[in-house]
Amino acid sequence: MSRVSMFNSPLLLGFDQLERTLDRLAKNAEGYPPYNIERIGENGLRITLAVAGFTSDGLTIELVENQLTVRGRQADEGGRVYLHRGIAARQFQRSFMLADGIEVTGARLDNGLLSIDLVRPVLEPRIRTIRIDAGGPAGGADQTIDITARRSR
Repeated sequence: MSRVSMFNSPLLLGFDQLERTLDRLAKNAEGYPPYNIERIGENGLRITLAVAGFTSDGLTIELVENQLTVRGRQADEGGRVYLHRGIAARQFQRSFMLADGIEVTGARLDNGLLSIDLVRPVLEPRIRTIRIDAGGPAGGADQTIDITARRSR
């Protein structure tokens, strides 16, 4: 059975990379650790992950291109003998795809919550005018297209 792409419309040209990204994130949709995403002010975002039991030394945050990855590793303390172990001491990896232009401004670990602050820059819409020269005699016409971009007000 072949899979039907949701981006196979001729109106959605060039979105194949987005589809691959969505597929990769769907495979990475494990439920641990739980997280919140909240809006902070007009252009800010905050991702908060519940990472109880982790120290800042056991956490890493990487941004590769547009993929933000948070990894947690805990060293198993061999000297302890547990009668019951209900607090998970497992490793994790959680990834978030960021839109173009979103920047990570900082991270903070406080009371078992890892907060990662992001800022989304304000993008001004651009209006493009494309000039098309009319074709002259066949074979000798210089067919140029002049593209100029300007910011809208």
